[in-house]
Amino acid sequence: MDITQTALPGVLLLKPARFGDARGFFSESWNRKRMEEAGIDIDFVQDNHSLSAQVGTVRGLHFQAPPHAQDKLVRCGKGRLFDIAVDIRKGSPTYGQWVGYELSFENGLQLLVPKGFLHGFITREGDTEIIYKCSDYYAPECDAAVRWNDPDIAIDWAFSGEPVLSDKDAAAPLLKDFESPFVWEGEP
Repeated sequence: MDITQTALPGVLLLKPARFGDARGFFSESWNRKRMEEAGIDIDFVQDNHSLSAQVGTVRGLHFQAPPHAQDKLVRCGKGRLFDIAVDIRKGSPTYGQWVGYELSFENGLQLLVPKGFLHGFITREGDTEIIYKCSDYYAPECDAAVRWNDPDIAIDWAFSGEPVLSDKDAAAPLLKDFESPFVWEGEP
C-alpha cells in the first residue's frame, strides 16, 4: 500500500495494491497489521455505505464532536467523487485549510480523515457509492456540520450547477460562527 501525507498533517492518501487478471482484480482495502507497521493505529468500529443517485450531490461538511469524535477512512465503491477534509483544530497552523482528492472505483484511492477535521464530498457521477470506516459509533448528539460553501474555507468544488443538498447541510453554520471542540496538540 502506498501512503502519502497530504498538505494537512494527519490527512493521508492511501493507494492499496490491486492484483488483476482477466476476471477483474483483488485489493486489500484495510489490514490492521500493515497499517500499524505504517504508523496508523486506529480501531475502526463501524463501516458506513451510502449511495448518492445524482451528480452534484454534496454531503458535508460533517464531523462528530468529542467524546464520540471519529477518524474516517473513505473510499469510493462505485462511481466517482471529490472528497474533502478541512482542519478545524483550534490553534492549528492549517486551521480552516482544506485538501481534496478524486476518489473513484477506477483509481481505488482512499482518504484518511482524522478527528479534528471536517469531511465532505461531491459526486462526479450518478449512483456513486461511498464506503467508509469510523473509529467511533454514530452519536446523533455529537453530530455537527459547517456550511459546505463557506467563503472563508473557499473550497473549489469544481461544480457549476446547483448542488443536491440535505436541509441540514444547507443550514449549517459558517466557520466564523462555529466554536470548534477540537484543539491542535502539535503534529497529528
